[in-house]
Amino acid sequence: MDYQLSALVALVAIISLFLSRKAAREGEFFRGQSPDGQAPGLITLVFSQVTTWIFARSLLNAAILGFYYGIWGTLAYGAYYLSFLTGGRIIDQLRFERGYGSIQAFLADRFGRWGTGCYNFVIGVRLVSEVFANLLVIGILFGVAGSQSYTLAVLGLALVTLCYSMLGGLHASLRTDLFQMLIFLLVLILLLAIVGFGGHFGSELLAFKPFVISEPGPILLLVALLQIWSYPMHDPVMMDRGFLADRETTRRSFIHAGWISTLCILAFGSLGVIAGANALAGESMNQVLSRLLGELPMLLFSASLVISAMSTLDSTLSSAAKLTVVDMALLPAGIRNGRLAMALFMLLGVGLVFVGNKDLFSAVAVSGTASMYLAPVIFFSLWGNRRDIPLWSYLASFALAIGGALLYFTESSGYTALLGDSHKYTKLLWISATVLVVGCLMFWLGGLNAASRERSLMQTQP
Repeated sequence: MDYQLSALVALVAIISLFLSRKAAREGEFFRGQSPDGQAPGLITLVFSQVTTWIFARSLLNAAILGFYYGIWGTLAYGAYYLSFLTGGRIIDQLRFERGYGSIQAFLADRFGRWGTGCYNFVIGVRLVSEVFANLLVIGILFGVAGSQSYTLAVLGLALVTLCYSMLGGLHASLRTDLFQMLIFLLVLILLLAIVGFGGHFGSELLAFKPFVISEPGPILLLVALLQIWSYPMHDPVMMDRGFLADRETTRRSFIHAGWISTLCILAFGSLGVIAGANALAGESMNQVLSRLLGELPMLLFSASLVISAMSTLDSTLSSAAKLTVVDMALLPAGIRNGRLAMALFMLLGVGLVFVGNKDLFSAVAVSGTASMYLAPVIFFSLWGNRRDIPLWSYLASFALAIGGALLYFTESSGYTALLGDSHKYTKLLWISATVLVVGCLMFWLGGLNAASRERSLMQTQP
């Protein structure tokens, strides 16, 4: 199967390279415009949103959570895709109602250099983790960690994706996203048809794990419902696509991307649920699926992961280039420096594959917890349009969220046991709830103090 999968990957890579026209203008490279300056249309934007969010890590996570925790694990991961609804509202208010050209411009206006500095740190870590996680999935598909096939798969896909990403930037990413999404949908439909007609699908299989609120699946569902308010704002790939088209196209793209990606995640995750319901003692998910489905469906299963990884990697690199050159201005403006930024982020991601944590969901949980410092920013400063929130409230919320993310990482990795011996997702729920509530409290107190000072000042004036 490795040779067949390699051939399929090579074919998709060649077509992606063919579709990637060399960008001649900064608008093409950083803003996704066509050579004649046109913004992407609705279908391109929707498919790009979907395929960059149902990336390899997400597909595998949804299946693995379904394997261990039943349909509730898959539903929990699917709940993160409600982020398209909150993300669409964030973009609509920030860009079209408040008139800001980027998240950084909004944060700089409200909280100064510290506002953009904290945000750029969080999304920089997010982008590196995306490169790492998707390359890690590719390595796992081709061999065990450290093997020759594992290493060659990681380096090969990294090199191919970097080449066509550097060639055309965001415009190339949008074009290849459209192609890769069509291929992914075809592969997913074929895979589900084989599973369905093979008699492996049934409602009793999906319900093999009953709903128990204290079990990891339902608890993780609660975590997702807490994190979706801030999660989209810290995802530069999603946010960047909110600044490309007109208001109506942008609004519709978020709505349609939300329901399409949710269906894809739940459909793919159901394969993990089926595997969990049929697992024998000591069997892994891939072993169960191979036994149940056979070689061709497993080839399709692996192909869908590889295609989604390529799509996410090129979009991540495009956002990394924009962050470094346009938003942070760490390098002088220009396509050449955008390509340099792409190479640096890819190099960091590849390095983490060989030295980093191998728990795929930990990257989601850690970045999702860190992003929760943005929840009070959204509630108070954006949706509430409060301009009187002091900087200390913002920094306190940031420090709390970063501390919570680090605490979850050390607890889930076994380095500490400060929160007892409860399941790691129970710990994540308590950490997330604390970060959200206390962060909002800091903003409320900051606004209250600011209002009190303003009243006192008015009373002392003649």
